[in-house]
Amino acid sequence: MLYAGILTTVFFTSLLSGILGMAGGIILMAILLSVLSVSSAMVAHGLVQATANGSRAFFLRKQIQWSVLPAYIVGACIATAIFVSLTLVPNVSWILICIGLFPWIARLLPKSRGLNITHNPASISAGIIVTSAQLFAGVSGPLLDMFYLNTQLTRHQIIATKALTQTLGHILKSVYYTLIIQQTDSLPLGILLAAMISAVLGTRVGTHIVDKLSERQFRRASEYLILSIGTLCLLKGIAGLIEQPQA
Repeated sequence: MLYAGILTTVFFTSLLSGILGMAGGIILMAILLSVLSVSSAMVAHGLVQATANGSRAFFLRKQIQWSVLPAYIVGACIATAIFVSLTLVPNVSWILICIGLFPWIARLLPKSRGLNITHNPASISAGIIVTSAQLFAGVSGPLLDMFYLNTQLTRHQIIATKALTQTLGHILKSVYYTLIIQQTDSLPLGILLAAMISAVLGTRVGTHIVDKLSERQFRRASEYLILSIGTLCLLKGIAGLIEQPQA
């Protein structure tokens, strides 16, 4: 039942991300943290999300803005080097708090031309900030979104380009927690493979549904959903910190 629940969750969260380009990963991360250790949840989440985002990038490959990638990779490598040198393993409650805060940080930050990811300095900054968030909290979609606020990209271009850079981040996360931190428990290989296939199927369905949304519907649905999920994760994380002294 546990494995069936994980596979079902992977499908529907991938479906959601296929439509909105985000949100699904946050839900999946929160669920995996409730049944696995931090390192194993990070690896499982990384493999599934790398597959989901990779397939999304492939399905929308004509919409990818490749010019963003070189500078973003530079920032991602800087962040990874810092984490490898520190070998950080965050507490579950703090992970949930960070996941919950990310959407609100992105929402409350003033719009600035300096956050336009199509500009190289902003793309490097995005690589550092977003990859650091992925390595610490497992997800980073809301933070990545703030670098798209002032671009002129369409929803398809945003989803495709985000999928490409997120694929890179999830691969780095999986490698970091596998080789540097090492897992204490893990999902069976068969379940991981099934989850990756489920992620591709959910993503494929989602990319078809997104064509039916207008730009306004896409942006409004993305904003409200991610804030709602973020609030729930934030409250759960705070509750976890409160309960810890009693353990």
